[in-house]
Amino acid sequence: MADLLSDEEISNRLPDEWQRDGDEIVRVFEFDGYLDASGFLSAAAGLAEDAWHHPEMTITWGEVEVRLTTHDAGGITQNDIDLAERLNGIHD
Repeated sequence: MADLLSDEEISNRLPDEWQRDGDEIVRVFEFDGYLDASGFLSAAAGLAEDAWHHPEMTITWGEVEVRLTTHDAGGITQNDIDLAERLNGIHD
């Protein structure tokens, strides 16, 4: 099991555009339409499966909200930060 990050570690490591929301980190990715958002969600699901780390993702027209936490650790770990950075890489 991964170790929880301290508040300071989370603040220092949080990738661009991500926000902390309690025991999760969250980002809303924006797109020009539903199909672009759907394509991102599909790519994000593939990255998550490869990392064996499965975020909560919500899709709406032109947006995908991603929430990351490490449930078995009870909060935010380096696994969440790593996946957030990978997700940024397929969007930005």
